Amino acid sequence: MAQVEASSRRSGSMIHSDAADPISSRHLVLAGEVAEVELQDGIYIRFVKPACDRIFAAVILVVLSPVLLFTSIALRLTLGKGVLFRQERIGKGGVPFTVLKFRTMKADRREEHVVVDSDRRRTHKSTSDPRHTRLGKLLRATAIDELPQFVNVLRGDMSIIGPRPELPIVVEKYQPWQHLRHDVRPGLTGLWQVSERGNGEAMHARVDVDLSYCDSVGFLTDLRILLATPFALLCARGE
Repeated sequence: MAQVEASSRRSGSMIHSDAADPISSRHLVLAGEVAEVELQDGIYIRFVKPACDRIFAAVILVVLSPVLLFTSIALRLTLGKGVLFRQERIGKGGVPFTVLKFRTMKADRREEHVVVDSDRRRTHKSTSDPRHTRLGKLLRATAIDELPQFVNVLRGDMSIIGPRPELPIVVEKYQPWQHLRHDVRPGLTGLWQVSERGNGEAMHARVDVDLSYCDSVGFLTDLRILLATPFALLCARGE
């Protein structure tokens, strides 16, 4: 697949007005000044954040190895071969990568004729979808299905904290200013998950939240989001 338009082209020439999808003044200002603000040049983003990501991911994978092993065996026994679900997402700079998750649906899920929310991004963690297995519902409710993404972090595809990686089909519809969210690596958790999830709006409709994170990315910002994540998970906001 051809690389989508990379967010690194941060200049005023990216801005195109569209009456059907007006761009807020905040985004115009952001895109107009990005030539003077290079997030990639920051020491924290270039060196500290990636190092912390890999160390944290390695520790988590070791500590939770019994959970990973048990889950893999359970999925192998209930769903057969292929315990991992692989899907293409868009990462930093608009570069596609393969995200990893534990399988939660039946192999023949696409043959299931079920009624789901027309906006799948609003129900991406729903545990009531009949296409999910019993084990799959448990894995999604506890977020265990996303543990394999720590491997993505080790590979450098993802970060612990950052915007959630979107599907190519969604990114293809982005306005130029929305690609600015790809200036940082996508994350396992982020500002949207701890502040906006559960408010009834689709995740891809709140790109402004991702841009707010890009504006303030730093150690303290990441630490606050990391500490808020367990609370958001326990409260099961938006489920």
